Amino acid sequence: MPEKSYDHKQVEMKWYERWGAEDLYRAEENSARPKFYVLEMLPYPSGALHIGHIRNYAIGDALARYKWMRGFNVLHPMGWDAFGLPAENAAIANQRPPREWTQSNIAKMKATHRRFQFSYDWNREVTTCEPDYYRWNQWFFLKMLERGIAYRKKALVNWCPQCGTVLANEQVVNGCCWRHETTQVEQRALEQWFFRITQYADELLADTAQLEGNWPERVLTMQRNWIGRSEGTEVDFHSEFGPIRVFTTRVDTIYGATCVRAPSRWWMRAPTKIQATSKKTASSPASTRSIHTAASVCPSGWRTSC
Repeated sequence: MPEKSYDHKQVEMKWYERWGAEDLYRAEENSARPKFYVLEMLPYPSGALHIGHIRNYAIGDALARYKWMRGFNVLHPMGWDAFGLPAENAAIANQRPPREWTQSNIAKMKATHRRFQFSYDWNREVTTCEPDYYRWNQWFFLKMLERGIAYRKKALVNWCPQCGTVLANEQVVNGCCWRHETTQVEQRALEQWFFRITQYADELLADTAQLEGNWPERVLTMQRNWIGRSEGTEVDFHSEFGPIRVFTTRVDTIYGATCVRAPSRWWMRAPTKIQATSKKTASSPASTRSIHTAASVCPSGWRTSC
């Protein structure tokens, strides 16, 4: 008897239809089983899924399936990070209305996702550009504004002229935008929103102890370093440009200070008269010393006051 060839499309479609009909991966609202939550980064719907997406979501899928087989009630949702300039810029480049472009990409990406049969609970699907989702972002923001956690001020940012948006430090690669490798990133002083996350630094740092034994030590170290709590004192050095506030962890050696060095862009500011104060977490009392300085320009583009 001749060997029958393997028709992978026929086999895959058979199980694709059966698994879809049985709604296998729906999380139960009320269950006695232990809960487990798996969430990968939601994709930008600015194009089509590619092999990098598949690699990323295959890892989360393997973990979710493992927990299902271990008897957990797994919540494994999927959605679309569809609100913001990446989607708008892609729509502009393709000369289509942003909503139309975004919705069509979501439909294509979802079809690809479903053919891979990742273990998502599609009943929990979210689309961040829809009002039923972003109304809660607005609600959170207004609550933070009411409590003084959200505030506005001018600060220097990384600006990509091609994206027309601000970039995080991690999105600047060799001085250029991570999306546009030949576009130089500029430094701009812009009025923008900030969150007072430093109010929670001590709480966040203390609570990392609860993760010991469950998180890799290198990740905990990264988190603690990112929080960056340091005990010390803020001191003002007075110069012709106004007071220069410096933070030091060794205020006992401040009388040996002879120079203050800062990026040249700092000297373009107009600082106000302020007094030296200790940080709330300082382990030593505040110390104030007025050192009258004169500035000189360094070839590196920095200025030094000595």
